[in-house]
Amino acid sequence: QEQSVGEATRRVTSLQSQVEELERQAAGKDARVAGVRSAATPLEARVGLRPVRGPGLTVVLDDAPRGPNGELAAGARPDDVIVHQQDVQAVVNALWAGGGEAMTIMGQRMIQTGAVRCVGNTLLLYGRTYSPPFRITVLGDATRLRAALEVEPGVKLYRQAVQYFGLGFEVKDEREVTLPGYDGPLRLSYAQAVPP
Repeated sequence: QEQSVGEATRRVTSLQSQVEELERQAAGKDARVAGVRSAATPLEARVGLRPVRGPGLTVVLDDAPRGPNGELAAGARPDDVIVHQQDVQAVVNALWAGGGEAMTIMGQRMIQTGAVRCVGNTLLLYGRTYSPPFRITVLGDATRLRAALEVEPGVKLYRQAVQYFGLGFEVKDEREVTLPGYDGPLRLSYAQAVPP
């Protein structure tokens, strides 16, 4: 299924590139198209379609190591020693709340339509699956980002599990990092208006 999603995503991306080229050609002949494209171009960076560069943080979450024979830490259940969806989501929420300007998870740029989902101990993101360790990189002021991680209740719970069961948690300052622009499908497959 993942291979099928990957092929479909590449096909959609290729078609989007063709549409982009046709729009560019049309803009050379039609002032209305040129005007719309000029108005839309500055928005591309704000919605995550362009690469961005700057300082920030990288947070890495990892499952706890097991003993030589696969044994768990003393008193641990199998569920205690893996990174869960709520752990990743707590870190993501804290980083946005701490002033994060742009973010990648496992190298994939997060945009408004992105969602963090886990199946067992694998992360499902934009139709692709990833195994731990889970790497989250965010642009922003490192001091504010670290402070937001310290006060997020879900991150506090995860850090307790780090102490009890040996889960991995690493926070590293990034002096300068480049995050790619989102390059996947852009159309919403389902949306519902929220009443005012």
